[in-house]
Amino acid sequence: MTGRKLLLTPPVNRLQQFPLVLIPSGSQEADLFFCVAYRLLTGMADESLFDFLHMEIVSHIYKEQQSGKEEMDNKDRGVCVSVLESMGFRVGQGLIERLTRDSPSFKDELDVMKFVCKDFWTKVFRRQIDNLRTNHQGTYVLQDNTFSLLTQLSNGKQYLDQAPKYLAFSCGIVRGALSSLGLDSVVTAEVSVMPSCKFQVVVQKL
Repeated sequence: MTGRKLLLTPPVNRLQQFPLVLIPSGSQEADLFFCVAYRLLTGMADESLFDFLHMEIVSHIYKEQQSGKEEMDNKDRGVCVSVLESMGFRVGQGLIERLTRDSPSFKDELDVMKFVCKDFWTKVFRRQIDNLRTNHQGTYVLQDNTFSLLTQLSNGKQYLDQAPKYLAFSCGIVRGALSSLGLDSVVTAEVSVMPSCKFQVVVQKL
């Protein structure tokens, strides 16, 4: 990535609360986004600002990766997904540590997943998971029928095609939270009808 900076200016009616965010390219980009996202998600600023910041950083990362190229290939898209997922992982770790600081220990793996679907999801995405299914062998499917980070996108096919890149950060958040709770996992997401989203968590057995 180049050394250019992206200036993020939130909606005018919120400028007094959160004047601007500078997202520098390079190694500092992930650190700054982590700090801002953590600040927003822990209630230190208007939650809707996180939705705005997330949209802007996704756009910025993809544009920077495509800079100087006619179009992106699968390798380029993979780099973008990896960057966003890593950012989310760090935020997820920080948030779950804060949320579980005074909580009793979890009974088992399913108890952890129920906490993620209820308390954690409400804190991060402002609503509980609509449905949790499991095969009782380490695979869990979390269904969110109105996923907050997709509600800003329209329901046209072109937006449906773009939806996956707006899920990488969220997959990272979930994976980071589970990692801090002692569960190594692979987290993926899919969208068939906007803004409904289905997350699949596969816990890696030792």
